[in-house]
Amino acid sequence: MDRISRRRDEEEVVKVETESVILEGELEVPEGAEGVVLFAHGSGSGRHSPRNQHVARELRAGGLATLLMDLLTREEEAVDMRTHHLRFDIELLAGRLVDATDWLRDNPETAGLNIGYFGASTGAAAALVAATRRPNDVKAIVSRGGRPDLAKDYLADVKAPTLLIVGGNDLLVINFNQAAMSRMRTERRLELIPGAGHLFEEPGALQEVARLARDWFVRYLTSGEPSS
Repeated sequence: MDRISRRRDEEEVVKVETESVILEGELEVPEGAEGVVLFAHGSGSGRHSPRNQHVARELRAGGLATLLMDLLTREEEAVDMRTHHLRFDIELLAGRLVDATDWLRDNPETAGLNIGYFGASTGAAAALVAATRRPNDVKAIVSRGGRPDLAKDYLADVKAPTLLIVGGNDLLVINFNQAAMSRMRTERRLELIPGAGHLFEEPGALQEVARLARDWFVRYLTSGEPSS
């Protein structure tokens, strides 16, 4: 991963080198951070997603570093907009998360930080699979409107405490999350946001997602206590 520019305090636009492609991301490390959260974006999304940017700001306000990255190149995104197949290639996405995790361990700014994953939609499944490949590095996972069920046989091997957040009106995804929880053995919790749909567009819904995620990561990635 090579830095290409620095913006606003500690935020950097970075390049993540994987086995086959180079991906772009944004890293920000607040002073005194003890943990870093790697975002795994979902179907048809990327690091500029307003929803994930909102959550990332809340995490940084809680003293956590964030790395938001695109899991697909621009060329791959263009293909996926037509075919919709890459966003469901969980093995591909998980492999790229593992590459980013390894870099966080090697990067002097983040080498000593506890690592968490924040996954949305199909990115949640990729995060769970990647966590089984780096069980000693990944300390916590949060899923927002995710499809953890797509992690399938990997679910029983997840070690990191996992929080699943779903909109209370997103009935099909609630079923997917409940099915996934039944196959997991680690500490896990399902939080339903009353009145919220899949995209958490209702007033206050995304703020509640951000609060829940912040508190979960503070609990498992830092020595601090979650806020009330």
